[in-house]
Amino acid sequence: MKESAFNRPPLKVALMGLGRAMLNVHFPVLSANPSLFNVVAACELIKSRRDIVAERFPDCKMFRMFDDMLDERDIDLVFIALPAADRLKYILKSLESGFWTLVESPLALTLDEAKILRGAAIKAKNRLAVVERSFFQPDYLLAEKMISDKRIGKVHKIAVRREEFVRRNDWQAVRRMGGGAVNCQMPDLITAALKLIQGQPVQLWSDVKRIVATGDVEDYVHLNIVSRSGITADIDYNGAMLPENRSPSYSIIGSSGVFSVMPGESSGLLTCIDPSYKLPKVRTSVRTPPVDEVQDVVPTVSERISLPSDTVSGLQAFWQSVYSVVRLAQPLPYTLDESIEAVKFMNLVYKSSQFGR
Repeated sequence: MKESAFNRPPLKVALMGLGRAMLNVHFPVLSANPSLFNVVAACELIKSRRDIVAERFPDCKMFRMFDDMLDERDIDLVFIALPAADRLKYILKSLESGFWTLVESPLALTLDEAKILRGAAIKAKNRLAVVERSFFQPDYLLAEKMISDKRIGKVHKIAVRREEFVRRNDWQAVRRMGGGAVNCQMPDLITAALKLIQGQPVQLWSDVKRIVATGDVEDYVHLNIVSRSGITADIDYNGAMLPENRSPSYSIIGSSGVFSVMPGESSGLLTCIDPSYKLPKVRTSVRTPPVDEVQDVVPTVSERISLPSDTVSGLQAFWQSVYSVVRLAQPLPYTLDESIEAVKFMNLVYKSSQFGR
C-alpha cells in the first residue's frame, strides 16, 4: 500500500524490551516513519538503552516496570521483544489491558502456552499479532507469485533455506531461555512454507544438530513436511554456512520447471521446458529395452523474473501492514492460528529428533 493511503493519525507505540531486535531492527523503521508511528512509551531496565529512544522521541515516557507503562492509557500498540521464555506474562497483561499487542516470533514455546494466548486474544477482540518477517521479504513475495506459474508445471516440492554463520553469545544460545534454531529461526520459515504449499500437513521428518553454536542449543534444523496435496516443503536452517556456499532462499520445483531466488533478492531465475515444445508420446513396453540412452533431451528456456520496481518489501512493508491492521482494520497476510501452527511444529521437531536427549 502506498503511503498516501495512510491518512490516519500515527500509531502511538509502547516498546517493551530494548534489546538487539528492537533497537537494531525495528526501531530504525519506527524512527524513519513519523507520519505513521510515534513511540510514546518504552520499558527497559538499562538507562543507556532508554536514552537511545529518548534521543529520537523526546516526549516518550520511560519506565523500568511494565505494569507502570500499562497504566498509560494513551497507547495504541504494545510491542514486546523479550527472550522467548519471558514473554507469556507480559503478552497476557497487555491483552488484558485492552491494547493491540505485537510480539516477536515465536509466539510461545509450547502449544499449551500458544492456546492460552489464543484464548486471551479472542477476549481482547483479536488484538494480538506475531512478527513473521518472511512474508514481507522480496524473495518470499516472488516465491508466492511464481508457485502458480503454469510454466513450472505441477509443483511437487518447495525448498526454503535460511543460511548464515553465527555464534550467538546471548539468550538465544541458552535452551532454558527458549533459545536455539528450532524456537528462534524455524517458526517464521515454517509459517511461510505452510502458506506456500497450501495443503493440510500429513507427514513430518526432522533432523536437529549443533554444529558451531555456543551454549546448549542447536544451530542446524532440517525439516520435511508433506501436505495432503502431495507437495513437500523442504525447510532448512543452517547457522554454520559460509557465504560462498549459500543456497537460494526459495526454490519452487515442478514437473516442467524450477524457479529459484537468492536471499533478499527482488528477482529470481525461472528455468523451464520451452512452452512451445510438446513432449512426444511414449509407449511403455516390457520387452528387453534397446541400449540407447533413455533420458529425454528437451529444449529449455530461462527468464529473469522480478518484482515491480515500486514494490514495498522488508520491515517497511511489515510495519505499514501493522499500521493498516490497527488503523484501517486490514488483515496481515497471515493469521494468528498460522503462527500457532508453527509452534505446534516447533514442538514436533524436538519430539521427532534425538537432539538434547
